[in-house]
Amino acid sequence: MGETVDCVVAGHISLDITPHMLSGGSSVAEILRPGKLIVVGAPTISTGGAVCNTGFPLRRLGMNVKLIAKCGDDMLGRVLLDLIRREAPGAEAGMQVVPGETTSFTVVINPPGIDRMFLHCPGANDTFASENIDLAVVRQARLFHLGYPPLMARTYADGGAELIRIYQQVQAAGTTTSLDVAYPDPASPAGKQDWTAILSRTLPHVDIFTPSAEELTFMLLRRRHDELVARAAGSELLGVMDGDLLGELANRCIEYGAAVVLIKCGYLGVYVRTAGRGRLERIGRTKPGNLANWTNRELFEPSYGVEKVVSTTGAGDCAIAGFLAAYLRGCDLDDAVRYACAVGAQNVTVADSISGVRSWEQTVEQVRSRPPKNDVTIPLSRWRYDESAAHYVGPRDGKV
Repeated sequence: MGETVDCVVAGHISLDITPHMLSGGSSVAEILRPGKLIVVGAPTISTGGAVCNTGFPLRRLGMNVKLIAKCGDDMLGRVLLDLIRREAPGAEAGMQVVPGETTSFTVVINPPGIDRMFLHCPGANDTFASENIDLAVVRQARLFHLGYPPLMARTYADGGAELIRIYQQVQAAGTTTSLDVAYPDPASPAGKQDWTAILSRTLPHVDIFTPSAEELTFMLLRRRHDELVARAAGSELLGVMDGDLLGELANRCIEYGAAVVLIKCGYLGVYVRTAGRGRLERIGRTKPGNLANWTNRELFEPSYGVEKVVSTTGAGDCAIAGFLAAYLRGCDLDDAVRYACAVGAQNVTVADSISGVRSWEQTVEQVRSRPPKNDVTIPLSRWRYDESAAHYVGPRDGKV
């Protein structure tokens, strides 16, 4: 019998290069003026993408994790593999080095006072497909998590045929399945896909679905998304959403077949909706520790306050790691959303995507200390605030 693996994390991976911007400006045009020499400080070179941004925090939280992703046999690939070995010795065994392909990389332009910009090369991610999934490893795993199919061209081509095939194969192996997505550029090939059709065919094979509110609105309610963008007028899209919209999105995902829908709501916190007992009983080999507690639930967990937000890079991925680690440890849903927000809060206190994440024991201590939470500034009509739990309980919540 092979090694027991808590979680296989697969999908999008990249090398992130972030020059230290010494000065900012009032606009991008002022900073990035043609012909201008921009002096920067030493760069931060780190791993990026869902595979590392979720996989590494899971390891820090005590999980045995295997990584499955692709890179090229180039200099960037060697740097990427070295960084993986340093953070997660042995986890690089699932990395597939492909001669002739380019390692994905992202140049992060982060001038003071202006939102970040990204120069991204998809590289080998664009050819990632079902044949890259090592089913022998998946069969040893309690849970399989894949991230960012909108940034991997082959997974969404042909109506998402490869993405669907991946989840059919993993589900057939008996492993509990989890999926995260990414926000597609509307003008890109990914942004022009029929994501409603793709998700309606994929989610019957997905036990835990972890999109952000913005991503899910774009994918399932495109016209509503565009109306919200117009209303937001350049500000955060979350600021013009409400609890009814989150419930509508989650219900659609439950109807498509997902068992647990965790919607990341950025600086506000996380929303979670779960299916009925019959669907939860069909989850793969790792089911919720307390099935009754996870059945027909609807919660909103406010984000945890921190003294200073340094960077939000990877915060959503870290929140997913906190949630999955709690799930794999058999926690109740009420605690799982707390751990999601706790690990997300750990992330934003540092400049990179993973170094702020603490051990499971330290995270438990953090949650038990009941740190202050941020105000939820969107309307939650028909919701009630549970003082003892310090979170909101939705109108569809069926906890007895």
